[in-house]
Amino acid sequence: MNLIDKINKKQINPNVPEFRVGDTVRVDVRIKEGKRERIQAYEGVVTSRKGGSVSETFTVRKKSGNVGINRVFPVNSPLIDKITVVRTGKARRAKLNFLKGIKGTFKFKERN
Repeated sequence: MNLIDKINKKQINPNVPEFRVGDTVRVDVRIKEGKRERIQAYEGVVTSRKGGSVSETFTVRKKSGNVGINRVFPVNSPLIDKITVVRTGKARRAKLNFLKGIKGTFKFKERN
């Protein structure tokens, strides 16, 4: 194992659950406001995953009022407190970018 692989292995978060595109997840993010730190939940549908190893990211889309919001999270970020899979979904594509044009709530089949 070379030096870069050793450094990358230390950076990877072992507490990340198994989730795929189409799943509804709740991401608890640490937010720093001045001297205080709090945890804010961000819940939505995973629309894409890209990258690998340390640099892997995933995009979560949620509806806030009548506006859809996309947010990209690094999987191994120290700012992510925990990731919880709320509901599994069955997606037939790797990227769900078509959700940007859909109005209303998202409905997916449950994965067996």
